[in-house]
Amino acid sequence: MFEISYLKAKSLSDAAALIGAHPEAKLLAGGMTLIPTLKQRLARPSHLVDIGGLPELSGIELKAGRLAIGAAAKHYEVAASAVVKKAIPALAYLASRIGDPQVRNRGTLGGSVANNDPAADYPSAVLALNATIVTTKREIAAEDFLQGMFATALEEGEIIVRVLFNVPKRAAYEKFPHPASGYAMAGVFVAETAAGVRVAVTGAAPGVFRWNDAETVLTKNMKPAALDGLAVDPNDMNEDIHATRAYRANLVKVMAKRAVQKLLATK
Repeated sequence: MFEISYLKAKSLSDAAALIGAHPEAKLLAGGMTLIPTLKQRLARPSHLVDIGGLPELSGIELKAGRLAIGAAAKHYEVAASAVVKKAIPALAYLASRIGDPQVRNRGTLGGSVANNDPAADYPSAVLALNATIVTTKREIAAEDFLQGMFATALEEGEIIVRVLFNVPKRAAYEKFPHPASGYAMAGVFVAETAAGVRVAVTGAAPGVFRWNDAETVLTKNMKPAALDGLAVDPNDMNEDIHATRAYRANLVKVMAKRAVQKLLATK
């Protein structure tokens, strides 16, 4: 065991001050990633700064064609939100498929995005919808924010405030979940936008990525069969006790085709 001091931030500015005053501190919102990390002794923060209840990090609203979701919004809130269901039904569905009820009732959007776990669901939506991550210091485009396995553009002391999702014409998400954890062994988010189709893949590789070949063919022909001639390079996939590289590469294609089929059924 090791000692950790608990601090509850009174405001966003207070949270930033506490993080600045304690360089070894960690932010705590839902704790669905942090707590397991602590249990495994993979992190040893001096302080936990609780930001889960801050009003500045809450709220879900559609404004100027973009869906703004506060960083402290829990997965179940996103899944149940009438605003999200109307603006981006695929995002509500994605949130409803995260982990299990316990995780969905504690985990937050901001925590998931900030951690950028390679098997997390939200990064695929962030990338496919070309979202903007708003922090206490700046606004960061999805392409610049997501930088690989557990890596993001966040600087020391920088806190995610909200995520701005561009509303697509249509979108769909499908994943093959790990039977125990619910994490994506392969998840594909397909978004049809005014500028073309964006396809983001999570769970299969060391980090979320755009499947450019799929985007090209689907922009010309939005049908599952359009993907028949494509293949993901197995050498770029993860391999572990749960699945080989080849298996995950095949899963990406299968999930992509299912997502396209679902998208076509969207009015």
